[in-house]
Amino acid sequence: MRTLLQFTLDLFSDPLPAPQKEALVGANFQHPSANREVLLGQSRVAYEFKRGKRRTIGFSVGPQGLVVSAPKWVTLAEVDNALREKTDWIVKKLLQSRERNALLESNCLEWKDGVCLPFMGEPLVVLLDLDSADPRVGRKVVSAELQRNAGLSLNLKLGLPPSAGEQQIRDAVQGWLQRQAHSLFTERLNHFAPQLQVQWRRLTLSNAGTRWGSAHSDGSIRLHWRLIHFKPEVIDYVVAHELSHLRVMNHSPRFWATVGSVVPDYALLRSQLKDESLPRWQ
Repeated sequence: MRTLLQFTLDLFSDPLPAPQKEALVGANFQHPSANREVLLGQSRVAYEFKRGKRRTIGFSVGPQGLVVSAPKWVTLAEVDNALREKTDWIVKKLLQSRERNALLESNCLEWKDGVCLPFMGEPLVVLLDLDSADPRVGRKVVSAELQRNAGLSLNLKLGLPPSAGEQQIRDAVQGWLQRQAHSLFTERLNHFAPQLQVQWRRLTLSNAGTRWGSAHSDGSIRLHWRLIHFKPEVIDYVVAHELSHLRVMNHSPRFWATVGSVVPDYALLRSQLKDESLPRWQ
């Protein structure tokens, strides 16, 4: 049975430490689209179960909970046995996901003068400054000026009055970040494409819920605009990842070798992309 299992996360994680085992006594985990339930140790896990054209059982733990995918020929009993074999790994990942969600909730941005958010890996403080408004800028685009103050921190001055509402501030910051993202992503695509001997044709900013980027065989690249929160090295990894798909449209060893040819430390950067907690935008 073990040869049947394929997990989308690291299977060789250490077992749950004693404090986490204690925290999980009687814990319940509920996926919003759950259609099956299993008791793993003392934890009740309601998970989303899918069948599809695949050769293995796949386990995935995300923000919403556990998702299990299996081939049509695998019995439910075999699925349950596979779940129980990896009880410690699954409940550990579910607990980590729960803790991460709690952190995101506590890290929700409050859109007002002085709000701080990450920009290319650095803290960015948003300041409302009506005096900095550029009369040449149309009403639909709020003027914005990036400054580095004497303390070497970054400030973003928006041409808005102190009375500006949360939605107005949020929209102005998002618009500015998206313009920065499009400019930076374009520059990095142009930097890596010749090295990978590929040609990209169009860049679209994405707001997808679960993907940082995608590539199409016609040369179209989609990158999530919120990548602009991460440090430049992480952004480079995602750009190189998607461009590499123009040569290898899968995640085979050949694909990762292609990524590694231009971003040798991609594994570390990939882990940072997964582990870093971004502020909640809404």
